[in-house]
Amino acid sequence: MKAPSPRMLVLLLVVLAAAGALVWMMRPQAVPVETVQVTRGPLETWIEEQGRTRVREIYDISAPLAGQTEREELHAGDPMKAGQVVVLIRPAAPPLIDARSRQEFTGAAQAAQASVRLAEADLKRAQAELTLADAEWRRGKTLAASGFLAQQGLDQRRMAHDTAAAAVATAQAAVAVRRREYDSARSRLIQPDETRAPIPVRSPVGGSVLKVLRESQQVVQPGELIMQVGDPRDIDVVVELLSTDAVAVSPGATARIEGWGGPPLQAKVRRIEPSGFTKTSALGVEEQRVLTYLDFAEPEQAFAKLGHDYRVTARIITWSTPQTLQVPASALFRQGSDWAVYRVRNGRAELAKVEVGKRNEDAAQVLGGLSAGDHVVAYPGDRLTQGVRVKVRNAGR
Repeated sequence: MKAPSPRMLVLLLVVLAAAGALVWMMRPQAVPVETVQVTRGPLETWIEEQGRTRVREIYDISAPLAGQTEREELHAGDPMKAGQVVVLIRPAAPPLIDARSRQEFTGAAQAAQASVRLAEADLKRAQAELTLADAEWRRGKTLAASGFLAQQGLDQRRMAHDTAAAAVATAQAAVAVRRREYDSARSRLIQPDETRAPIPVRSPVGGSVLKVLRESQQVVQPGELIMQVGDPRDIDVVVELLSTDAVAVSPGATARIEGWGGPPLQAKVRRIEPSGFTKTSALGVEEQRVLTYLDFAEPEQAFAKLGHDYRVTARIITWSTPQTLQVPASALFRQGSDWAVYRVRNGRAELAKVEVGKRNEDAAQVLGGLSAGDHVVAYPGDRLTQGVRVKVRNAGR
């Protein structure tokens, strides 16, 4: 048998090497994954929502009358004592009077003054008639007692006396009316520089000025808001929860106040309003919201830098346990109607169904399907299937 030539040997070796390389390239490659460990530890669920701080009792100070305020010397943040004057209001000045109106008002005042004199003259006449009737009444009683005047005559004199007394009372009332009409007519002639002195408006409580709405000198109407005062140390947090979340919260629940510029603060749910309201979200969706009030459970110094209407983030704890088996939420995915993970054993991915209990955005409670110490794929992708070889890049502990 003829031995193969060196050229044939070289060619054979090249073909074998190419075939081997092709087989190597076509073999299944291990999928690189990151794993996390199933552990035991504390777990809690919560509802997180934006909220704001508020002074519990805010007192609105408004104008008691129409007028012009003096320039405000107080500013937001200034201390306030109960009964302290917060603003002076000069009553509204009467309008300027032109020559024609002045002549009309002067004529009306003179006519009213003449009416007063006329009523006073009527009063004097009535008083004179009463004096005469009184004398006749006394004389009649003397004559009746002596038998020189009949009872009918005495009754007539008494009636004349009573009639005269009533006429005096009527005349006195007429004089009072005419004098008031005269005062009213004269008041129309008052010029703006004859107005009353400023009226002080006082704070009903002590605390601090929260907001000044009328700082410059300006005209205000009755009931117009001028200033808000309150105690900035007596604050709480109000949160607008979705009604579907509010049903999971109870008074006394623990909460944490975050996102305010300082360390997290402990708080407690004080009250949940029994009625909700409709609010349109930024996406234009109508939502039912419920106001929930939280009290700080920290010393006053811890939240002393917070003021009225500051924005905060409230995390209300709805469930917690000090020890439970849990798996990171990123490892879970849906397998039909069940939850599942890829558990790593002997370098291969093993599909495992998991019974999940409570969960939050970071972890989920494991009720069955996994054991403490199991390593599962942290972020399962489309390349993972049952039994596929995996290469762990960063094993979780």
